Amino acid sequence: MRHGKKFNHLGRQKGHRLALLKNLSNSLIEHKRINTTLAKAKALRKHIEPIITKGKSNDTHSRRVVFKYLQDKESVKELFGPIAEKIGARPGGYLRIFKTGFRKGDGAEMAMIEFVDYNDVYVNGKSTKAGKKTRRRGKKSGSTAAAVATTAAKGSEEEE
Repeated sequence: MRHGKKFNHLGRQKGHRLALLKNLSNSLIEHKRINTTLAKAKALRKHIEPIITKGKSNDTHSRRVVFKYLQDKESVKELFGPIAEKIGARPGGYLRIFKTGFRKGDGAEMAMIEFVDYNDVYVNGKSTKAGKKTRRRGKKSGSTAAAVATTAAKGSEEEE
């Protein structure tokens, strides 16, 4: 039965699960983007977003709390340094998860989890593809405005 199951246990005991999330967190902070299963990515996002929020206030207590979860000095330095500068103004939602298909061996659904502010492809939530957008309709907005103006002019001539 699933009574009281509030989060995904990932098929592991508590100690193993916490070690897994700690290692995934350190890898994410170091590389800014990692590939893992979708279930682990969702669990990691719930685990690390409060830690990243702590990283925004650079004081001794926050550093100690974050070190308790990460247990890696380099990750703590990275979190309170460059990462905190980039995400300082963001009120939450520091991570993005992309589904990347299924793993060949066992069919597990894979995902890529990354920091939102470290993606060069997306700028302010928009893609940076070159070129202008086209519509399937043949008419352009300028020609329709001209057509409306000419019909309005004809209508006013007929009234006189």
